Amino acid sequence: MIVYDRLWNTMKEKGVTQYALIHQYGISPAQITRLKRNESVSVHTINMFCKILHCRVEDIMEYYED
Repeated sequence: MIVYDRLWNTMKEKGVTQYALIHQYGISPAQITRLKRNESVSVHTINMFCKILHCRVEDIMEYYED
C-alpha cells in the first residue's frame, strides 16, 4: 500500500498550503482528496508535486506491505 503521509509533512516544511496547490499551481481538489485517502494517483501528479515542492518522490510517498 502506498501512503502519502510524507507529502503533508513536506508541504508543511516548504510552507505550501492546499489552498496554494489549488489556486497557484492548478492542482485539482479531487487529486488532493485522493491523496488524503491514500488512493491511487498518476505518475504525472506525483511529478507535479515533486516540481512544486522541489523534492524527491520519497518525500511524498512511502510503500508499506499490506
